[in-house]
Amino acid sequence: MEFLEKPSSFMLAEDHDYADTTDEENAFGARTAAVDDELFSILKDLRKKISKQKDVPPFVIFQDPSLEDMAIQYPITIDELQNISGVGAGKAQRYGKEFVEIIKKYVEEKEIIRPLDMVVKSVVNKSGIKVYIIQSIDMKRPLEDVAEAKGLEMSELILRSRGYCKFRNKDQLDYYINMVIDEERQHDIYSYFREEAESGSLEDAIAELGNEFEEEEIRLMRIKFLSEMGN
Repeated sequence: MEFLEKPSSFMLAEDHDYADTTDEENAFGARTAAVDDELFSILKDLRKKISKQKDVPPFVIFQDPSLEDMAIQYPITIDELQNISGVGAGKAQRYGKEFVEIIKKYVEEKEIIRPLDMVVKSVVNKSGIKVYIIQSIDMKRPLEDVAEAKGLEMSELILRSRGYCKFRNKDQLDYYINMVIDEERQHDIYSYFREEAESGSLEDAIAELGNEFEEEEIRLMRIKFLSEMGN
């Protein structure tokens, strides 16, 4: 039986060509849909090359879930790489340089907007809306125009304005309220909070007053009441 004459070490003798798969991939098959498959393939090829250079199995460098997360988050610095699933500071420093370089090149060539970029952009946009609302209230622009300009519902504008302008200037709050609520309705809602409400709960107030008053009116007068009681 000639096929038995090959050395028992034959399977380990061919240039240590470790299979570039992991138990996770074999067991579960499909990966997260958000993974950039092209980049994932590039990263696997890079991992295989490095594993041969260092004579270690590919998973010792980075496991598949880590490569998948890289193909979702697109880390382009060692610091960003350390936030990838399964990648600590040690691995990032030891193996990360070539990975972040190839990811950065890929991102630039494909003109990809990374999730991290979107977070920064979102923060900037929110800051811009905040400034616009504050400036608009300072200039006493109609609130409907402010809301429409930023694509906000009035209730959302009320909540945002409460956070931005709550105690900046009492005149702003009064101006705000006088624009959207008749004086008599203001009095009735304010009286409820001062004389009848057992708590400052918005939900309780809406349950009590909701048949007669709009939710936005109740929200505004609650803000006014709490602001004046707080000061």
